[in-house]
Order: sequence, then C-alpha cells, then structure tokens
Amino acid sequence: MTYRATHTTTYTYSEPVSICHNEVHLRPRSGYRQTLIDSSITVLPDPGHLYSRTDYFGNETTFFSIHEPHSRLIISAESLVEVRPTTVVDPAATPAWEDVRTQVRAHRGGAALEAFQYIFPSQYVKAGPEFASFAEPSFPAGRPILKGLMDLSHRIFTQFRYDPRATTVATPVDEVLAARHGVCQDFAHVMIGALRSIGLPARYVSGYLRSNPNLVGAEESHAWVSAYCPGHGWLEIDPTNDLLPSEAHITLAWGRDYGDVTPVRGVALGGGEQLISVRVRVAPEKAAVATD
Repeated sequence: MTYRATHTTTYTYSEPVSICHNEVHLRPRSGYRQTLIDSSITVLPDPGHLYSRTDYFGNETTFFSIHEPHSRLIISAESLVEVRPTTVVDPAATPAWEDVRTQVRAHRGGAALEAFQYIFPSQYVKAGPEFASFAEPSFPAGRPILKGLMDLSHRIFTQFRYDPRATTVATPVDEVLAARHGVCQDFAHVMIGALRSIGLPARYVSGYLRSNPNLVGAEESHAWVSAYCPGHGWLEIDPTNDLLPSEAHITLAWGRDYGDVTPVRGVALGGGEQLISVRVRVAPEKAAVATD
C-alpha cells in the first residue's frame, strides 16, 4: 500500500518571535517494511538556515532557524511512502524471554550488542521494581517473548484509559503507571519501562496511523514499541490499539524514548503565549489511470 502522509504544525504567538531554532523528525524512515518514495518539508516564514542530517539512531533530522520577526510559524511535511505487510511471526516459535535477556546481557557482538543500549533507563522512561512488578504477570518462566509482549500490550490496552487531557509531555511515566491513563506516548513509555525493568531491550517508535476512525491515535502523531528478539530482529507492538503494526503504521523515527524522536521542538526568543495546532492525514495514494 502506498500512502500520502501530511503533517502540519502551526504555532500562533501573542507577541512577535524575533528568532527561533527548531529540530524536526518528520521524514519517514526507509527500509524494513517501508520505502520512502518522496518527502518535502516546508517552513513559513522562510528559514534563514535549513539543513538535514542522520542522527545516531539512523533517523533523518532537519534543523532550521528563522531570524526575522514573526507571529506565526507553520511547519508542513508531506511524504509518499510504500508500506509492506509485516512478516507474520508465530509467537510460540520465538525464544523464551529469559534466553533473550541472557543473550543481550552477553552482548558479544552484532544485533545483540546494538540492542544492549536499549535496556537502560532514559529521559522519559524509568525502570524499577514497580515496572518489573507490572511486567511479571506477562512473563512467567519459559514464556516465548512474543507471547509475553502480546499479553503485556493487551493488559495496557484493557487496564489503561486513553485520555488526551490526563497527561502532558512532562508527566512522569511512574505517574502514568499509577493513574492508568494517558495517550499513546505514555502507553509506549510504560511498556518500554516494564520491559527494560526485567532486562529486555525495547525502543520507542514514532510515526503515523492510516486515517481510520477505528484506530486510536489516527490523524495525529502516534507512538508504539519495538522489542528485540534474536532470530527475528525487532518486533513491533502497539499497546494503544493492542495490535502488531503492519500496513496501517508508518514509521518516522525510533530511539530510546520520546525525547530522541520528538516530531517538532525548538526554542524561540519572544512570542508571549502560544497556541499550537497539529493536523495529520494519512490516506492511500490513488494510482494514475493510463489513457491512450
């Protein structure tokens, strides 16, 4: 399936901003189960400087600065992405979760060494006894790791309430675990914290969902989880919708947590109060009709 994804963020300020510097992760990754066909980022007013680079995690990151007074900033990204179905993995055929933990702890090279960095706490993800206790019912001795991941995802899906007004980016993840409500970013952080607390590597994935009223998090920035499994690579799971991502999910970037892959962030001098509006739309691209 080929999708056209549009993402527009508008900042409206009560007072003029004299200068701003910004960083965005708005170009989808290419590889694994998707191919980026085309992508563009437009900024108004025109930035004085704009350049892109690939960050430590392999995400394309765009930086820009505006050196003229402005009362509104509009950042628009449009991408054309081909998404392929995910290879179906038999949960029972995946290794026991304890074996995964042992291999990652040994980190003798290759993929296990790369995965090792994702077992530690990070800016937005804590690891500790309360998260380990939350994870343990999903990971009894000898359980195949994908079965455990699916069970943990289902428990978050059924025990937590999706509520955009309950949290902000600054809400600590342990508060989300205690209160059992939040948004997709919160649920991803809770699941990652639970996995890391029992020694399993997990990373945060940001992206989009195909516009669909039956999917929670559609038509806005979305987030899910990727967990390492020897022999199968990184297994993705979306606890907000309790499903394994496939053709309906488009990956923008991944990292340790939200802080590594924030879609849009920056600093501004002046501005007073600000109003932020975000619009996301992901729709299938219609094929051209050949004519004589």
